[in-house]
Amino acid sequence: MMCNASLITMFFLSGLNEAKNHQFTLFSLTLLCYCVIWLVNICLIVTIILDKSLHEPMYILLCTLCMNGLYGTVGFYPKFLWDLLSPVHVISYSGCLLQALVMYSFACSDLFILAVMAYDRYVAICRPLEYHAVMSKQSLIKFVCFSWLTPFCIMALNIFLTSRLKLCSSCIARLFCVNWIIVKLACYPAETIVNNIVAYMTIIIYVFHGLFIVWSYISLIKMCVHSIENRSKFMQTCVPHLLSLFIFLVAILFDVMSMRFGSKYLSQSLQNFVAIEFLIIPPIMNPLIYGFKLTKIRTRILACVSFKMK
Repeated sequence: MMCNASLITMFFLSGLNEAKNHQFTLFSLTLLCYCVIWLVNICLIVTIILDKSLHEPMYILLCTLCMNGLYGTVGFYPKFLWDLLSPVHVISYSGCLLQALVMYSFACSDLFILAVMAYDRYVAICRPLEYHAVMSKQSLIKFVCFSWLTPFCIMALNIFLTSRLKLCSSCIARLFCVNWIIVKLACYPAETIVNNIVAYMTIIIYVFHGLFIVWSYISLIKMCVHSIENRSKFMQTCVPHLLSLFIFLVAILFDVMSMRFGSKYLSQSLQNFVAIEFLIIPPIMNPLIYGFKLTKIRTRILACVSFKMK
């Protein structure tokens, strides 16, 4: 029987059905992971905010990346921890749409911030005389605002279009709400044409973000090949960006491949891990990579640790 979306008040999340015997173990590991995410990100954010010598575009963008990581994990971990302690895994209709909005806008913001960071390094190394003019305080504020507002608005449009659909099922075979899966629950496939068009336009926009990052680093590599000084700058400041980008893209790619093809070939447990990989690895690894690799941040953190030990 077909039912209007307005009649569906709850969604059932069936991703944990195969893990009922290990829920307490999963809860402990998940809580530990979430605490580590908060610890390493807050440590880096506070270090950058309190140390005026770190109030430079590269470090402000890194601070923005860490803040965005906390924003994305807030959309998943509290609800997931609650589900691990609950016999029934449900989420309200509005809560499901809100969670999908947070998760998607977080992922898109991450890519936007990584693109701005790549541009920052390109200007710093390839056009050093123009750096302070191009990456001025006003420009940086605009970049940071756009990195959050643009993805949020784009994903809000996608979620709004999803909210108009008539749904025939309230079961989501995932650990969290995914806009693409909600659209697949529509009673009338013809009604999802606009959703699909906007979704593909969104994908194209962020593919261009990825291409821009590739172009930036190709230009950087060409510039650094013949200069020892530039090679040193590249290894010091660009390698962490490349590692962050690689980790992010691999995590997102595995998630997309899992959504499209994984249900046929992967067990539910493996699908679950692949689905939440982008919520585990990048939020932990980004602050660790930058904390260890960037000399100023590493020195500042070690100084704070040694001071507290005394």
